[in-house]
Amino acid sequence: MEPLKTLVGRAWESLAEGWRELLTRSNGALTHFGAGEDRAVDPAGEPQSWSLLAAETWETARSVVIRLEVPGMNKDDLGIVVHANRIEIRGEKRADQAQLGRRYHLAERAFGRFERTIPLPHGVDAGKAETTYRDGVLTVIMPKTEEVPPRPLTISS
Repeated sequence: MEPLKTLVGRAWESLAEGWRELLTRSNGALTHFGAGEDRAVDPAGEPQSWSLLAAETWETARSVVIRLEVPGMNKDDLGIVVHANRIEIRGEKRADQAQLGRRYHLAERAFGRFERTIPLPHGVDAGKAETTYRDGVLTVIMPKTEEVPPRPLTISS
């Protein structure tokens, strides 16, 4: 019986380690969906409130690019706010009316309001940003602002 306990213990630790890694590396990708007009319901009758909104951020010589996967949404249901060092993407993912009242056996898709905050690696000019939403992927391209190089100061006596 002891080898089975050891095997189950190792399997549990491996599973827990995988979840810790996902949460650590996801940088907020595991997104909470709050109450909205409609939400999917799992087999136990509980609303799904978490979903993975995968993103990527990179920069070129002149711009910072953010791409966020938000499938099944309309562009009008998305809002974007750029702060000095982060971008906030908010939205509401609505369930199709035909889905309401179904008896689900598997429900992994979340519906409702969400907010995803992504840190920016560089200062950007939000006024010149370009945004597109195509095939479930939101892309935001923002030109970098010119950084002022460090300048030594002279101390007067």
